[in-house]
Amino acid sequence: MLMLALESSAKAASAAVFEGEKLLGVAVENSGLTHSRTLLPMAEGLLKNLDRSVKELDVVAVAHGPGSFTGLRIGMAEAKGLCWALDIPAVGVSTLEAMAFGGPDMEGSMLCCVMDARRNQVYNALFTVENGKPVRLTEDRAISLADLGAELRAAKKPWVLLGDGAELCYNTLRGDGLVLHLAPEPLRVQNARGVGLAALGREPRPAAELLPVYLRLSQAERERQAKLGK
Repeated sequence: MLMLALESSAKAASAAVFEGEKLLGVAVENSGLTHSRTLLPMAEGLLKNLDRSVKELDVVAVAHGPGSFTGLRIGMAEAKGLCWALDIPAVGVSTLEAMAFGGPDMEGSMLCCVMDARRNQVYNALFTVENGKPVRLTEDRAISLADLGAELRAAKKPWVLLGDGAELCYNTLRGDGLVLHLAPEPLRVQNARGVGLAALGREPRPAAELLPVYLRLSQAERERQAKLGK
């Protein structure tokens, strides 16, 4: 089975190609350019370099959130477009879970996956590593930095930080008995390799069933509700 995995939830965009469980290649761009310009050409270029055709794809996996609202919409729109054009199914995976799959696989490691959600909040999920794979300790959530820090301290264990919110958490929360480690930069940034690994073994579904998971309202929606409340 040939799978294309897409990641566009934050500043970096990436694509990966798997044949079964074997990773054939990864392409990453962290230029800050809009993903609508980079993601699909990157995926097509990767397939071309692998001497594979888009028509050979059996499934498309994509990070469905949380993350940048615009970035998620671009990734999911391109995933759906490919699936509908090729009449193939899709797999949507948590951005945070994909981070854990793409992070350090040292047995017993405690992984804290974080994305900066602004407003003193982060998108977060906690994992541990068992038998070389991440195992969930929490569901995906939007949580304040203060509440996350209290939860991590209560565990009384060192944590490895992953994601684009890793440095924010490291600089804000470390100390006072809390031991934090930044994952190496290549493992810290969201990557389509993790999306593909998280998608392995999951049942593909019709692309029409793909829905973004934002975890909270957009700024425009919050402002609209505030106006209606007045």
